[in-house]
Amino acid sequence: MKIVIFGLTISSSWGNGHATLWRGLCRALAKRGHKIVFFEMDVPYYALNRDLFGIPGGDLVLYDDWNNIRHRAETELADADVAMTTSYCPDGIAAGDLLLNAPRAKRVFYDLDTPVTFSRLDAGEPISYIGPRGLRDFDLVLSYTGGRAIHRLQSELGARQAAPLYGHVDPDVHRPVRPAGHYVSDLSYLGTYAADRQEALQRLFISPAGLRPNQRFLIGGAQYPESFPWQPNIHFVRHLPPPEHPAFFSSSRITLNITRQAMADMGWCPSGRLFEAAACGTPILSDTWEGLDSFFEPGREILIGRTTEDAVHSLDLTDAELQRVARASRERVLEEHTSEHRARELEILLTSSSSLLSSTGGSAAMMEA
Repeated sequence: MKIVIFGLTISSSWGNGHATLWRGLCRALAKRGHKIVFFEMDVPYYALNRDLFGIPGGDLVLYDDWNNIRHRAETELADADVAMTTSYCPDGIAAGDLLLNAPRAKRVFYDLDTPVTFSRLDAGEPISYIGPRGLRDFDLVLSYTGGRAIHRLQSELGARQAAPLYGHVDPDVHRPVRPAGHYVSDLSYLGTYAADRQEALQRLFISPAGLRPNQRFLIGGAQYPESFPWQPNIHFVRHLPPPEHPAFFSSSRITLNITRQAMADMGWCPSGRLFEAAACGTPILSDTWEGLDSFFEPGREILIGRTTEDAVHSLDLTDAELQRVARASRERVLEEHTSEHRARELEILLTSSSSLLSSTGGSAAMMEA
């Protein structure tokens, strides 16, 4: 298939979770014989932090103004099999209007930020990437979030067919590597600063650091304010591009996952960081939310942290106990949550017009995959 995508970014992983997911998925699709054309607005903050300059087996089209690229987009859509626009695409509404008139393509909307979409909808705030007709004109709506989000996409935004396409990991990129001295830590956390994660970060990372002053804690990310409550044993690495993630995770005795509040409230929304860390063979300590146990078995494949005491208890586990958890989670990811798995699921969803059945955790087509 020729798949034309209008998205936020694939070229820069700075301050967003889209790029790494698109890279893994596009690579897997290319391996399976599909061609990808990805349109991305060339904004300064991504241009200054660009860490990908082309798509293997496809085309990356960077543009500065929609009017300047519209003719190229129409040309690419003329023979496309699939035309897709996504959440946070800067020209999402204009691109959506254009692809809805594509002569032969299956028209798809992929919401990689479904909890944010609904938090804005609930607050009566504008959604810059969904037009006034909602999602009713698309043949298929994909969601990074499953569970009740699927029903809401249908009942509140008019999606005719909706199904989850969850996060994933490319095991060729994220795999165990030799630890790097500057990333070595007892507990690490990789994530862009977000105010709605701060309370959990205090509980599961900052407070444990105060209780374990002789252990090393490491944060990797961007946009941390000067007022952040740093401690002497909390170290910081500014934005890590994806090629550095394996070394970061592989150097961590344990790594922490904290979910954005809107995602945790909605559930069924596993962060790509979960799959990346597991693929690198790193034990994960995570907050909990509805549906997490459908991706990892608590206690055996993932450690659950609700309180500071839970985090400290995890730090006190033996290396042998932690490695048992790490092996189990890596096996689970390689069996169910790679980019190759998602590419196959996407193929099924795109070619099946009658087997999309919404359910609490997904669709019949995805369970068969």
